[in-house]
Amino acid sequence: MKWTQVSEQIWRGKGWLIFPFIPVHVWLVRDEAEGGWTLVDAGMKNMAQRVLAHVKQLNQGPIRTIVLTHGHMDHVGVIDAIVEETGAKVYAYAEEIPYMEGERMYPRRKKLEFNVKRGLAQPLPVNEQGELLPVGGLTPYFAPGHSPGHVVFYHEGDEILLAGDLFTSNRSGSKLKRPMPMFTADMDQAMKSARIVEKLKPRQLEVCHGSAVLNPVSQLHAYLNV
Repeated sequence: MKWTQVSEQIWRGKGWLIFPFIPVHVWLVRDEAEGGWTLVDAGMKNMAQRVLAHVKQLNQGPIRTIVLTHGHMDHVGVIDAIVEETGAKVYAYAEEIPYMEGERMYPRRKKLEFNVKRGLAQPLPVNEQGELLPVGGLTPYFAPGHSPGHVVFYHEGDEILLAGDLFTSNRSGSKLKRPMPMFTADMDQAMKSARIVEKLKPRQLEVCHGSAVLNPVSQLHAYLNV
């Protein structure tokens, strides 16, 4: 597993899916308010010890929070090991939780997926108006389409958008691409959710499967009109 410092407060960890052979990224975000780290997405099970070892090497406190962009298998693998080691709290969008716990079937799938133990993940916090609140040093935004409860996480200070599977990119990171069609519940909805880039105008966009994209808003018109 390879670690790269993305910005002042964010590290990217890179592992690999064997089939298809593509990168899988997770992110560690420094939580300045609470101390320690927030893990964004939880990759594959074989990443667990490498995540914990990197946090130990950074020597800035433990993982206190795990936040999930969604609950597909390649985004939840290290949850059990991290929670057992650190007692970290786990959060996902409320609508996503029944799908990843196996109560509801993900759209376009043929069977239920029991990806996260029932009751382990809490709904992301909301205010009285139902708006998502910051958690672990990040602001979540509802961005469905790839899955029913997909969210993205924005680090305002570093101007980095951690977009999970809302997008992919080409190998060089120079071009935004659509999420993988065979794993995307509603591509039309995912394309509409892509407009979050127009709202936030991040200087850099991070995806789970692909390379980082600089100034993604400059590509949005072309992306939406392919």
